[in-house]
Amino acid sequence: MIRVAILGGGIGAQHLAAYEMLEGFRVTHLVDQDADRCASLCGETIVPLETVDAALKMDVDLIDICLPPHLHAPVAIAALDAGKHVICEKPLATSLSQVDAIAHAADRAEKSVFPVFQYRFGPAFDRVTALQEAGLVGAPRMAALETHWNRDAAYYAVPWRGMWAGEQGGAVLGHAIHAHDLLGAFMAPIRAVTARLGTLINKIETEDTAALIFELEGGALATSSVTLGAARDETRLRFVYEHMTVTSNTNPYAPGEGTWTFIARDPDKQAEVDQVCATTPLSPTGFAGFLSEVGMALEGKDNRAVTLADGAASIELVTAIYASHREAARVELPLAKDHPLRNGWQP
Repeated sequence: MIRVAILGGGIGAQHLAAYEMLEGFRVTHLVDQDADRCASLCGETIVPLETVDAALKMDVDLIDICLPPHLHAPVAIAALDAGKHVICEKPLATSLSQVDAIAHAADRAEKSVFPVFQYRFGPAFDRVTALQEAGLVGAPRMAALETHWNRDAAYYAVPWRGMWAGEQGGAVLGHAIHAHDLLGAFMAPIRAVTARLGTLINKIETEDTAALIFELEGGALATSSVTLGAARDETRLRFVYEHMTVTSNTNPYAPGEGTWTFIARDPDKQAEVDQVCATTPLSPTGFAGFLSEVGMALEGKDNRAVTLADGAASIELVTAIYASHREAARVELPLAKDHPLRNGWQP
């Protein structure tokens, strides 16, 4: 049984619900500054704690960090130094130097870090993987990503949101980071970016609008359109491969669910594609799928858990996006070790 302490009851409530769906985990402690929320989540089985430091002293195996972004890296390092494995909500860190510090702490402690990218888990992505393994997909050619969500003044009433000091970034850090992770996971690694950012929707410090061009390993191209001023929350993905075009529905927070289309470029292959899709074993979706893979990783089993390297790649991409916008230039990846934004992109 993997014993877990959750730090933060906001998004942490969704983590808790996912743990309760799975065998092999037991949430024993929870920290939240909102006493009423903490009591409601803890019920009679979970011990409420007032501070992060108290949680790190508990006899648990795994610390699940669901705190504001500026706390992610320091708390992850403290948890690793306390001898715990770590799950960390996005973003893993707010600079590449922080990522390096987390990696060094993980090496010292001989513990694992699992950045949260729960969008990877769902029926559609199980089918994409199965089709790739069946040789029906081919090389990536083009992708189009849309993160079109609605965030208003009420959303930004939470003190740390929309502020460089608290959130440490805007839509490309806290919202579109999921779609960009999917691009790397199911198409190809990103090797260059050209970015334009704007603040057009709310009176905040950080960006809420972005138009991005990605160049992928192997030559494929991708675009990412990001706004927090849409009429409703929608995420749309289209992956064009050599032999197939894959198109999502518009589920904003679980894009791997719902009805997708898998269209073979060669009509004679469509029946084979349909057969693979119909017979693909399906794994748990979202946080439950993410946590299930974490459990298998900690038990030493074959797994598809999100890795520290995946989290590092996401932070490197965010760094490159901010650099591209500010320099009005194309930025190549990986970034140089002496890149001027390595210690952070905050103004």
